[in-house]
Amino acid sequence: MNDWPEGWSGDNRGDRYGRGSASARPESARVMRQVRRGAAPPPGQSAPPYGGVPQQPSYVDGQGHGGQDGYDSGYNTGQVYGSPGGRGPGAGGPGRPAPDWRRRIKWTAITLATVVVVTTVGTYFWADSKLNREVDLSKVIERPGAGEGTNYLIVGSDSREGMTSEQKKDLHTGSAEGKRTDSMMILHTGDNGSTLISLPRDSDVEIPSFVGSESGKKYEGTGRRVKLNAAYAEDGPELLVRTVEHNTGLRLDHYVEIGFAGFANIVDSVGGVEMDIPQDIKDPKSGADLKKGKQTLNGEDALAFVRTRYALAGSDLDRTKNQQKFLSALANQVATPSTVLNPFKLYPTMGSGLDSLVVDKDMGLFDLASMFWAMKSVSGGDGTSMNMPVSGSVGGNLRWDDAKVKQLVEQLKNDEKVTVSGN
Repeated sequence: MNDWPEGWSGDNRGDRYGRGSASARPESARVMRQVRRGAAPPPGQSAPPYGGVPQQPSYVDGQGHGGQDGYDSGYNTGQVYGSPGGRGPGAGGPGRPAPDWRRRIKWTAITLATVVVVTTVGTYFWADSKLNREVDLSKVIERPGAGEGTNYLIVGSDSREGMTSEQKKDLHTGSAEGKRTDSMMILHTGDNGSTLISLPRDSDVEIPSFVGSESGKKYEGTGRRVKLNAAYAEDGPELLVRTVEHNTGLRLDHYVEIGFAGFANIVDSVGGVEMDIPQDIKDPKSGADLKKGKQTLNGEDALAFVRTRYALAGSDLDRTKNQQKFLSALANQVATPSTVLNPFKLYPTMGSGLDSLVVDKDMGLFDLASMFWAMKSVSGGDGTSMNMPVSGSVGGNLRWDDAKVKQLVEQLKNDEKVTVSGN
């Protein structure tokens, strides 16, 4: 029996298109007769479904291929992987839960707070470790009683320690050995504002009895009178504190000293300090060559400015005024948001300052911060700046006005508003 449709049996395929056929008719145009399987339906009855082809068993028909316990491939339902029930994305039904923004905000806030706390604590211990606590005020004898508020003795020394020959040349410091004081100030902080008082280096003072800072030996006072900066040159910070306290009657709570190089580094680290120079200044000894008017001073120019006295009419008295103005402006610059909130400027500034400061053993970071904020308030008009009242000169030294000094000290001790005027 030949199962091929008519005209297709054996090799007798006529002119049909196909293998070995020369016909140009495409194979798609062939008509293939339907293969009927099974008997034709009786008249009046419709043909069985699927063209007489027996229906295949379903995979979910309970014949061991599906159902409740059987395998269900999902094809008969049109189900697509990743979309339950054949439903595509967005077709409803349970989906991914919405984000819990309150929880996220809470943990973000906790994380940020933790970072801030850790950074602050780390910065505190880093900065505290850099303070040079070298001055021991417990060696100072016969001290006045403590008053209200806090008193700092701020000293600018001409120390050249650690400076190279090139730096000494650039900063016009010379190469003298040892240390002397170029500036001395008392800063009082309290409830009635801050007061910054310059002590001229040429002030005529008495050297009292004191205990040597190195030897521990007591030296009795002889009434010897010298310039104030000679006390520092003779036995350092401890004798300077002792001399200031003896000649004023005011107890000093803290001591802060900065040298030439450290001063210049701090100024450079904050990007310079803007100053309004009242007059042209040219001083070969300090290296100052400045024009009148507003300008930003870098470290080198700033150091020359605060050291200049020979080019000023009032010599040392005018120099102390310039020192006060500049230190207040520097403190104001350090406390600006552009410095405090910028870690790339804040940390170099703190590093430069802390490395170059010498303080007493009881000085803490909060004491130091309080000092800078007080100096900032003076420049902002919330405090008073003045020179120690002077009545004249003796032997080339400046003699203080005893009556005014006594009144000034009483006001500082009682933390009262200062009404005494200086030179």
